[in-house]
Amino acid sequence: MTVVNHIREIREERHIKQTDMAEALGVSRQTMTAIEKMKYNPSLELSLKIAEYFNLQVEDIFQLNSGR
Repeated sequence: MTVVNHIREIREERHIKQTDMAEALGVSRQTMTAIEKMKYNPSLELSLKIAEYFNLQVEDIFQLNSGR
């Protein structure tokens, strides 16, 4: 099973720069790139911060992909 996210799509729909989002969340742009490319799963705390940043539920951003 893998975790997939829709951060990039949401961010681009809202015309938010990756650097601005990273700064607001207190992480590096490189961290945001890795998360968006699904090379790194954020901690629960960071996942909650991302959801709060977008004013969405965590489930709207992250889904568990069972590979079926």
